[in-house]
Amino acid sequence: MAELPDRVRRRLAEIFGDTMPDVTRDEIEDPRPADRERERDEEWYRANRPPHHDR
Repeated sequence: MAELPDRVRRRLAEIFGDTMPDVTRDEIEDPRPADRERERDEEWYRANRPPHHDR
């Protein structure tokens, strides 16, 4: 879109908005909280597993 004139880019942005952000969420957020949440879920499932499902 850099090759379009400024007025065309402004008009497209006015009509369609910013469809592609410059920075995505995965570039901003720390992925480790999701890992901790997954570990917490796995612990809960192990603690609440019925006895007949022993490994």
